[in-house]
Amino acid sequence: MSAISSLERRLRELLQERSVTHGDFVLASGRRSTFYIDARRTTMAAEGLAVIGTLALERLAALGWRPDVVGGLTLGADPVAYAIAAASRGAGRGPAVDAFSVRKRAKAHGTGKRIEGCFAPGAAVVIVEDVITTGRSALEAIGAVESAGGRVLGVLAVVDREEGGRAALEQAGYAVATLVTATELGLG
Repeated sequence: MSAISSLERRLRELLQERSVTHGDFVLASGRRSTFYIDARRTTMAAEGLAVIGTLALERLAALGWRPDVVGGLTLGADPVAYAIAAASRGAGRGPAVDAFSVRKRAKAHGTGKRIEGCFAPGAAVVIVEDVITTGRSALEAIGAVESAGGRVLGVLAVVDREEGGRAALEQAGYAVATLVTATELGLG
């Protein structure tokens, strides 16, 4: 087993304390599971935001991904994107990384945008997720971003449930990185 940083250890602890519930659950994919990971209980907590933002920036740098913006399908991706954007402001490692959100559908009023925030055509983008299960949400966000002229560098998730989502994204041609897996949380 490889050594993990104190930030990785703390993220695992936060997820186990705040986000993991055992029982009988039906997931958004329709699959049944003996555990549920409500990552928002961690990604929306003050400490979770700080840990995730810093850890995600470290992972992006290690991968050589230099996004202009990060974001994904609302609601799960939003706090992850905001954490990365906020952490990048104080990181001193280069330009700040801004955030955006992809709506489930375009607004019927105002500007009618599907992508809100700091996205612009031509931007280098990392799609973020709180939890990857099937990869469907990330693929939906990728489709919206690419249709609007964004260039997707890859997908970064806080948690990979290890249920085929990573493989589906990689098969579609996208690199995937995660901060923690279900196995690392003792759920595999």
